Amino acid sequence: MRLSVIISTYNSPRWLEKVLWGYSCQTHRDFEIIIADDGSTAETKALIDRMRGETGLTIKHVWQRDDGFRKCRILNKAILHVESEYVVFTDGDCIPRRDFLAVHAEEARPDHFLAGSYRRLPLITSEAISKEDILSGRCFRLDWLHAHGFPRSYKNLKLTASRTQARLLHKLTPARPNFKGGNSSAWLKDIMRVNGFDMRMAYGGEDREFGARLVNAGIKPRHVRYNAIVIHLDHARGYVDPAQVEANKTLREATEKFRTKRTEYGINLLLNDGKNIQPAFE
Repeated sequence: MRLSVIISTYNSPRWLEKVLWGYSCQTHRDFEIIIADDGSTAETKALIDRMRGETGLTIKHVWQRDDGFRKCRILNKAILHVESEYVVFTDGDCIPRRDFLAVHAEEARPDHFLAGSYRRLPLITSEAISKEDILSGRCFRLDWLHAHGFPRSYKNLKLTASRTQARLLHKLTPARPNFKGGNSSAWLKDIMRVNGFDMRMAYGGEDREFGARLVNAGIKPRHVRYNAIVIHLDHARGYVDPAQVEANKTLREATEKFRTKRTEYGINLLLNDGKNIQPAFE
């Protein structure tokens, strides 16, 4: 099964490099990567160009100019470059375990989307992770993580559950399987059916609103939170605007209340603007 992996990023080349090393050692090999770049400088382009050569990965770089937090727009733009039937969404601060894509491919079902999770690392642990730690897989081991500043917690089950344990935990978890931009996947036809992400939304629940429209369209969610594993690197979040988060919440609640299936502020607007598919940095 061929996958398209959309990775969002903004001016974080050091973290993005670690993430790309994670994709270089995936057990599932049939995939392309599309970097959804929300206006990064030339440093990110240089990294992507270098990593193509060093990893052999198929990487497309889809860029837009920096005009504030416009993740939904760049995700929609990246979707227009997808060349497979199934799309995995993640972020440029989420390092995948080597079986991450294999799990998404194995768990994909018609008329469903997959909703995962992540384990957030403190900054000291995030900075300690090297290329060798990623390629060897030791940065996913609790003994290594604890030795590098990672706290002990029951939440670490996300990193240690076996396949059998993961199936049981998915049944027992009280959490709803909401779409998460750092670790979720869906069929391209279903993404297009709901018109992608709502570009009125900045940071704060924009991925969850997209998932709500998938549900309204009859696409059922399935958990992969205990078997599709990514570790989330720490960073500052200067783009968080409480007023925008609240506005996003209002939009999401309206989507849920009125059972909205399709946004009128999605991919269709890019198709109409005549500037939708420049893959290069420009």
